[in-house]
Order: sequence, then C-alpha cells, then structure tokens
Amino acid sequence: LKMGKRFDQIGKSHRKFIEAQRMFFVGSAAPDGRVNISPKGMDSLRVMGPNRVIWLNITGSGNETAGHLMENNRMTLMWCAFEGSPMILRCYGSARAIHASSTEWDDLYIHFKPHRSARQIFDMSVELVQNSCGYVVPLMEYRGERDTMDNWVSAKTDQDIRDYWTERNALTIDGRPTGIPEK
Repeated sequence: LKMGKRFDQIGKSHRKFIEAQRMFFVGSAAPDGRVNISPKGMDSLRVMGPNRVIWLNITGSGNETAGHLMENNRMTLMWCAFEGSPMILRCYGSARAIHASSTEWDDLYIHFKPHRSARQIFDMSVELVQNSCGYVVPLMEYRGERDTMDNWVSAKTDQDIRDYWTERNALTIDGRPTGIPEK
C-alpha cells in the first residue's frame, strides 16, 4: 500500500488490514455540539463489501453515535496499526443506526457473536477510503481482551440492561435523543 492515498472503495489490502486490527475508532457529530470519538473492539465490525461496513454497538456509558446519526448521518471510522508496519486507515461515509426492533436487525445480527447488551448495529455506506503513514503511532503489545463488559452484563438481568439504556443511553451528552426510549 502506498501511503497518503485516497480510494473510492475498500480494496482487498484495506480489508485485510481492517480485519487484522483489534480495535477501531468511530467519529460522529451532530450539526452543533460536541464531536464524539469513541474506541471500539470486541470483534464488533464486519466489512460487508467494497463500500459497506457494519458494526455492532455494545452498551456503554454513552450513546453519542446513535444520537448524532439521527440528525447528521456522517461517520468516520479509523484504524491504527499498533503492531507491524505503520499505517492509519480511515473510511468516510454515511451511516444509520439499526435497533433490535427493526426488521433488518436479524439479517445483520447473524454476522456477530451474540451479546446481551447489543444496542444497535451501525450500517455505514463508505464513500472514501484514505490511508496515511501512521509513523507517530506507538508500537503496542496486545495482551488480550478485557472481561469487564462481560462481567457487567453477567451481573445484570435483561431488564436491568434495558433500564440502564433508558437511564443512561436515551440522550446524548448534549441532550439529543438516541432512538432508545426514555422512561
């Protein structure tokens, strides 16, 4: 791969790089207010084709991306090589949130390992792919996945998780709805 190049789709080498990464970052923003950048992991992303990516959103302390997409469908995904040759890869495009109540949920959810706290699946249409050098990204050693989320979920009932969503995930930090009903 040549660095600093732009592409109109995810090529084979891009896909191989994406699938080898253990985490990615998502960026989103409403028309005004705070810009959100969030790290994601847990093998939660799938490249569905040259211009389509889906990722499973697990319960978290916030739900900014879902709220932002209700007003502004722009999204950026970014991967950094923390091991091996340096590289940063970004996908720019538009996305939408799909909730479990959607008729599309089952067809997309089968691509992921089931997780009791799955909130949404984000379906992104990729319009631009860009790579850059990543020369200043540090080398870091992967030591394993954290079990914190699974332990949190194991200690909750399904209703506890839904209650958490309505209490902590129904609004963004700027007070915008996220598509999860408030109590």
